[in-house]
Amino acid sequence: MLKKIFAVTALTAASGAAFAEDAPAMPFGLSFGGSAALTTDYRFRGLTQTETDPAVQAGFTLSHNSGLYFGLWGSNVNFGSGTPSLELDPSIGYATTLDSFARKPVLDVGAVYYNYSSASDLNWAELYGKLTFADVFTSGDSLLTNLNYTNDYAAADTSSWNVNAAYSIPFGATGFGGVAALGYTAVSDEEKYSFNGDDSYMDWKAGVTYGFKSIAGASAELAAVGTNIDTDGMSNAQSRGVETGAVFTLTKTF
Repeated sequence: MLKKIFAVTALTAASGAAFAEDAPAMPFGLSFGGSAALTTDYRFRGLTQTETDPAVQAGFTLSHNSGLYFGLWGSNVNFGSGTPSLELDPSIGYATTLDSFARKPVLDVGAVYYNYSSASDLNWAELYGKLTFADVFTSGDSLLTNLNYTNDYAAADTSSWNVNAAYSIPFGATGFGGVAALGYTAVSDEEKYSFNGDDSYMDWKAGVTYGFKSIAGASAELAAVGTNIDTDGMSNAQSRGVETGAVFTLTKTF
């Protein structure tokens, strides 16, 4: 079961709502946007997907003004000998602003397929629902809440629920900001899949961000990312992949 900890992968592909505002105009009500990133460690819900090595990532979203969108997100991954080196995740969904609510949150629902180019037996799909609230406590801040479900977690034929919340806030007009996130993941059958013997775990992130004023859409983030997974019996390398560690990421959106 220890090795299976590192078979859980992929960020949910970014929704069309994330890029639609600044995307260039296209015919038929379509818009296109995306992002590229370099990170010192690809962490998915607190778990390393690269054996704590760096990753190069990119995502693209094609959106329609109806709220429908299609996304594709990719990254290198490394789970050890004989495992895939490329993750490529398509997603499809619908995003809309709930104007009848006072804070006008953005609702985003869809499905993502975690796909590995050279190991299709690890592929699995997940449903997600998100609510994003802007200007919650102060101007410019944001609160994102996620609910995710699959009946085939990490292709292990067991269902799983994941809930998480993430908050970001700017520090005035300095370009700096703060981020924090907390998540919980549980599986229904720990005989088929477990987190070092447990059927659930929590993950977290806390850090600072900086938006480069001279480069539109460019930002940096330094964060502490980790989990509460018990590391008894793990090797040093496995422990580093679940314990709290520093992750630095450069991102450019377009």
